[in-house]
Parts: sequence; structure tokens; C-alpha cells
Amino acid sequence: MFKMKGVVPPVVTPFTQNGEVDYAGVKTLTNYLKQNVDGMFITGSYGSAALLSVEERKKIAEVTIKEVDGKIPVIVHVGTADTKSAVELAIHAKNAGALAVSAVGPFYYKHNSDSVCEFYDKVLKATGGDFPIYVYNNPGFQGYLMELPLLKRLKSLGLQGMKDATFDIIAHANYMRILKDEKFDVVLGTEAIWLSASVLGCEAYIPGLGNAFPEICHQMYVEAMNKEYEKLRETQFKVNELRDIMYLAKSTQLAVYAMLEIRGILKAYPRSPFIPAAEAEKEEIKQRLIALGMLKY
Repeated sequence: MFKMKGVVPPVVTPFTQNGEVDYAGVKTLTNYLKQNVDGMFITGSYGSAALLSVEERKKIAEVTIKEVDGKIPVIVHVGTADTKSAVELAIHAKNAGALAVSAVGPFYYKHNSDSVCEFYDKVLKATGGDFPIYVYNNPGFQGYLMELPLLKRLKSLGLQGMKDATFDIIAHANYMRILKDEKFDVVLGTEAIWLSASVLGCEAYIPGLGNAFPEICHQMYVEAMNKEYEKLRETQFKVNELRDIMYLAKSTQLAVYAMLEIRGILKAYPRSPFIPAAEAEKEEIKQRLIALGMLKY
């Protein structure tokens, strides 16, 4: 059974200044990340899924999987507001060579448990029933919390894991205790509480920061697996300070574009209606990164 391991960043989608998908930038970022992380989670929240057409999402998946060339797993987010599009994206991702897909709960409308189960069951059956599908429990973006009874129902349907983006360590502890086993994986959807999640037995996390600073995310993962908790605590505090710096760009997603540019990895833009970090904001981010010892200049 496929399970995520290590650092699996939710990869941002690079856009040109006029808002088109920058496929050359997708290749550049993919080639950078595949040397530094353990997997890639694409076309998710950081990947601007809700701002992309179905065809753009398919092409991003194709380009990324081709560039990765089997070096690390690619997990494709296929969540949409409607079941038909999610099914189409999931079938495409499987055929393109993704090792798993994930889907946020159907969004915009507030769906009941039966509707949510209908959504995931159709995605599951369309991909053959044994292809790994992860629930992406993100209350902020889907508009409702998937409570534990619903998650247990989804597990019973045959889904093979979940990405937990609740930012609730008590909820995460329950997911680890009640849901995680040899047939169902539980992955943390943030770098902010990795120390606590790793102590509970989590073995993979999906850090937005990992787009621009995969090194410190990898360090934090290794320290957790080695149970070096004093070192891990210090690294976690540094990561959380980096998250504070990210909010200088008004959101962590927008900060990733700025940090990639500051590090000289990639110059890219978010898609409207997102507004890129201003030059003054980027300069403040740069100076804070230098002060924290994250940049060499």
C-alpha cells in the first residue's frame, strides 16, 4: 500500500505576469524540488486549484510527472465543487502516472455526510477501487469540518488516507488513534505543528514552506524520525518564526512566490485576484530571512 513519507510540499503553481500558467516555471520548480523533498503534492490550495481550469490542472500534472521522472512520488489534488470534474481529474492523474490523488471535500455549498460520501465514492470507483485516494480535510477551504464519524465512513468506503489541515492537534491525535492503520494513512497538512504530530506517530507532512526552504523542512523531519526532540523543538520554533515572516506578504501562499524569487530559484506570480507581494514587503522578508540566518547574503 502506498503511504506518504517525509516532506511532501504543496507545490505552488507559477504564473506569468499576465496570469497564464508558466509551464517553464513548473518545470524549473519541479526540478528544484525533486532533488530536495520526498514527494510533491500538486494543484492543491498552494497550487491555486480553485483558480485553474480542468485542462490547466491536467497539463500541470502531466508536466510535473514527466519532469519528476519517477524520482519521487507525485500526489495530485483533484478536489472540485462538482463530482464530474473530480472524477475526470482523478482518472487523468492515475493514467498520467501519479501514485495517489487527494481531494478536498466538495466546496462552495455546505454538503451533508451522504453527499460527501457520494462524491468520494464516485472518485474511488472511477479509478478502479484500489488506487490510493486521500481525503483532504480542510475546513477553511471546503467550508465545513469533516467530523470523525464521517471520516470513519469514508475509510470504510475504501479511501486509503487523509491529509489533515485542521490545524487542531487534538483532532489530529484522534485521527492517529482511531483512523491510522496499515490500510489508512494520516498525513499532517502543515509544518506548524510537526513536532507534536510526529510524536503521535505521523510520518509525513505537507509544508507550504517546503516550496522555498525544503532544507529546514527536511531537517525537521529527520530530527523527528531520530527522536532528537531538543533539536526538533528548536527547529520547530525556527520554522514557526519563518511562518511569521511569511505573513509579511499577507498570506503564506503569496510569501512562497516572494521567497522563491528572493532565493533565486524562480520568479513567478500568483494568479489574479491574488496580488503579488510588494517590493517593500519582499525587501522586509529578505532582511528578516538574513537576520534569521536563512540567507547567505
